[in-house]
Amino acid sequence: MACIPLNLIPPPKAIEVRNLHVTLGDTAVLRGVNLDVPAGQVVALIGPNGSGKTTLLRCLLGLQPIQEGEVRLLGAPPGRDVMRRIGYVPQRLSLDRSFILSVREFLALKLSRTRSWFWHRHRHTDHQLAEVMTELGVEQFLDRPIAGLSGGQLQRVLIAFSLLAKPELLLLDEPTAGVDTPGEHSFYELITSIHRRHKLTVVLVSHDLSMVYRHATWVYALNGVICCEGSPEHVMNAESLKMAYGIHVTPYHHHHHEGHPHGHVHVG
Repeated sequence: MACIPLNLIPPPKAIEVRNLHVTLGDTAVLRGVNLDVPAGQVVALIGPNGSGKTTLLRCLLGLQPIQEGEVRLLGAPPGRDVMRRIGYVPQRLSLDRSFILSVREFLALKLSRTRSWFWHRHRHTDHQLAEVMTELGVEQFLDRPIAGLSGGQLQRVLIAFSLLAKPELLLLDEPTAGVDTPGEHSFYELITSIHRRHKLTVVLVSHDLSMVYRHATWVYALNGVICCEGSPEHVMNAESLKMAYGIHVTPYHHHHHEGHPHGHVHVG
């Protein structure tokens, strides 16, 4: 029997979606969505508001009932066992100002021995959190109430929380929501660094086409159905973007001006 060269064996699929249909009220939000995400990629979902991006993520997480179709994550349907291998960062987490847990206490909830975390000295907890704290840059506000953090600080904490479970797949719904514009570029750089260091598959929803162009390895343009897909170079053109957004969108061309990255292009 002939052997297939290793370099010709396709990578395993982190996500498989087949003929997915979802209706919310009287609106058909997803109308036969098909997509494949090979393991190890950084995949961006783009499209206008109301195009079904967040609904699709909710389907992947098993949080949204589907009318028709199939979803498989890491080779299995959504369920408790596979969800342990997946990290999720929501678009926004609304916390009441009276929510009293500190960042340290919140992160400690994800540790394997959470039942007795409150008996431990800070030094013990910090030792367990050390790697992810340093990587995400959250050590300077460990003692602050999580409800008092800025949008960007909270997003970093939520990513840190997800990484503590050592996931194989990380889903991010608009990870820079609430992050000021100067911080967006460094935030996407951080996500790219996490992807490389942890060898994760990353799927993110984004309205920032310039950041998608720089950091994604594959792009799906969604508007109820998959309008187009491909490398950022393939999707980031006027014709493809008009298919997704229904309006003319100036395509993003990767270049620098006086040593600085091109400005952000937000749509949707």
